[in-house]
Amino acid sequence: MFVWFPHYRPALRDGERYGVDVSHHQGEIDWDRVARDDITFAYIKATEGKDHVDRRFEQNWEGARAVGLQRGAYHFFTLCSPGRAQAQHFVDVVPDDVDALPAAVDLELAGNCAARPPAAEVRAELDAFLDVVEEATGKQAVLYVGDDFERTYPVRKALDRPLWHRRILWRADVEGWWIWQFTGWGRVDGISGRADVNVMRGHR
Repeated sequence: MFVWFPHYRPALRDGERYGVDVSHHQGEIDWDRVARDDITFAYIKATEGKDHVDRRFEQNWEGARAVGLQRGAYHFFTLCSPGRAQAQHFVDVVPDDVDALPAAVDLELAGNCAARPPAAEVRAELDAFLDVVEEATGKQAVLYVGDDFERTYPVRKALDRPLWHRRILWRADVEGWWIWQFTGWGRVDGISGRADVNVMRGHR
């Protein structure tokens, strides 16, 4: 039952395309096979907090480039480190690339540290993070906002950035979405095990 689920991909509308987001959790990736499976872009985990670097970032960054995929880097934002320090860490790790997709920041409580600062403090640290990253890249950042994070720290509308929204199977239902993650259990040729598969609409 539900054997179709990992292979499900929604029909694309005008201007839309498929992509993946990856980290070391996906292990060794055969990027040539990924590109041949109707995948045109990849968001790659670069950093977390103020000092962690994903151990496969460099390999994935270069692998995606080598096969012609459009690529972008993302950062997992922790509530236990200053936003400016996290941003500086991110820009120090990610190579300059004018053709790269906008930087993305992953905002989730799941997997985050135990601290739950006041909303005003979190907003100030996020603003500091975004100021540094957007100044360095020259592009408005993209926000991946988990529902758990949004319930505690409502930022989707307040920060007014393009959204990367997770909604399994059903179409993204928030205003301002640019990327829609429709599954975390997808199958993509060249990636062993489950994969996060997304739809991007238009170009930025």
